[in-house]
Amino acid sequence: MINYLLQPTADPQLQQFIEIESQKQRFQQLVHQMTEVCWEKCMDKPGPKLDSRTEMCFVNCVERFIDTSQFILNRLEQTQRGKGSFSESMSD
Repeated sequence: MINYLLQPTADPQLQQFIEIESQKQRFQQLVHQMTEVCWEKCMDKPGPKLDSRTEMCFVNCVERFIDTSQFILNRLEQTQRGKGSFSESMSD
């Protein structure tokens, strides 16, 4: 039923709205995943305050998670560009 929204004749503003909402959803999923991973890795036992060791663990975990996600995205973009170049050269 939603397929009609993805048709080229669909309203461009609607398509842009759908894309923005999809990006928001992906970002929220990423934050949820990062929170879950870092919580499991760093939180020994919940308490009223974070000790400095736990706080540093969270900071490092989040930074590594972001670095890793960025690395993967960059690699995927390179792969897609490489495939595009390959397919373009094959059609020449």
